[in-house]
Amino acid sequence: MPVTVTLDQLLAARGMTGRDLAERIGLSETQLSMFRSGKVRGIRFSTLARMCAALECTPGDLLGYAIDPSDLAAPPEA
Repeated sequence: MPVTVTLDQLLAARGMTGRDLAERIGLSETQLSMFRSGKVRGIRFSTLARMCAALECTPGDLLGYAIDPSDLAAPPEA
């Protein structure tokens, strides 16, 4: 999947731990860990907004994307 999560770099740049962020935004450490590792299939906009507010960043700072032509050929996920 060409979508990447850059949360670890943002946390390091801000001197925060995953635990700190999870507590600030009301997620469990397990939920945040799943997001950090890219093992989630989606994220709620409200959760993304809380992350951005806590880290003083934009969604584009948290997520990266590399174009993959095979994405256009893949059937839509149900």
